Amino acid sequence: MEANQAMVNSPISQTDFLPLQGTDYVEFYVGNAKQAAHFYKTAFGFQSLAYAGPETGIKDKVSYAVRQHKLTFVFTTALRTDNEIAQHVYQHGDGIKFLALKVNDAEDAWKQTTQRGGKSHTEPTILEDADGKVVVSGIHTYGDTVHLFIERKDYQGVFLPGFKKWESAYHPTDTGLLYVDHCVGNVGWNQMNKWVDFYEQVMGFRNILTFDDQDISTEYSALMSKVMSNGNGFVKFPINEPAEGKKKSQVEEYLDFYNGEGCQHVALATNNIVQTVTELQSRGIEFLKVPGSYYDELLDRVGTIDEDLAPLRHLGILVDRDEEGYLLQIFTKPVEDRPTLFFEIIQRKGATSFGKGNFKALFEAIEREQDQRGNL
Repeated sequence: MEANQAMVNSPISQTDFLPLQGTDYVEFYVGNAKQAAHFYKTAFGFQSLAYAGPETGIKDKVSYAVRQHKLTFVFTTALRTDNEIAQHVYQHGDGIKFLALKVNDAEDAWKQTTQRGGKSHTEPTILEDADGKVVVSGIHTYGDTVHLFIERKDYQGVFLPGFKKWESAYHPTDTGLLYVDHCVGNVGWNQMNKWVDFYEQVMGFRNILTFDDQDISTEYSALMSKVMSNGNGFVKFPINEPAEGKKKSQVEEYLDFYNGEGCQHVALATNNIVQTVTELQSRGIEFLKVPGSYYDELLDRVGTIDEDLAPLRHLGILVDRDEEGYLLQIFTKPVEDRPTLFFEIIQRKGATSFGKGNFKALFEAIEREQDQRGNL
């Protein structure tokens, strides 16, 4: 496909018109924010951070913010049925609404992206309280997902204006999750290149990796993926679309149950994946498992690694190597009743890629779960 080759070989812009400082937070629209926040505290090791709702002057919704190191999640619930949040949950189930990106100038970020064709979601808005001000703006991306631009250099508060510190007597220990490594979007048939163009033209990203249906395929299903990265590499958004196969791919299953395009998974970084996954499993998080035979020739494939093979085999952690080093990764089962959102736990030991050598084993593991649900 000519467009595919053009994406790979396109020159890197010398000026980054949308300098991003990383992920500010990820916000989920959910059916019960209080219970969701408790789950992520208990199971993933987040700590209470901030709360907004009727007690802070907000009448139509409630939000709980939780944090672990540089990782901030927000869970928001509607308080009435005639509400955009309630409609989102009705259509999609619990899911990610906002991928909020930290910027130095939210007004300029909005101007730069909307003048390049981005559809405005939030015009630059100043939020203020006694702790200073935050400027927020935003644009639409795939499905109902939105990118917010957050400028908080003049704010000293706990999270955002309108929130108060959330005091809790319940403080589970953290699990070693550090920050967002990347967020993956699932889009519809033949839509991947449209969104690649969006990230290139509207947000100044570049396509750093491309996987076709030969790279990501099993006996039954296939998908295609392109990894988009901003200029400094702090923000990466792989985009997946279905490809033809004998049976239904995991992307098709997601699109069916999410009722549209959306964020499929968030990859969470750790510096000790064995310790993190051991802790998460002890708290009830379930992970996909690959056959034990995956490990029989692992070291022949990836070479010497620092970790002992036994705990990797026991936990089901995958390993892959690229020119820069190697990575370790594992994927949870869906964390909702709908087979939609899940999480990846990743530790990079120099590698900058995304585990191409694990795709076959991983997607066969996903297919086994799909088959049990009757959705393969």
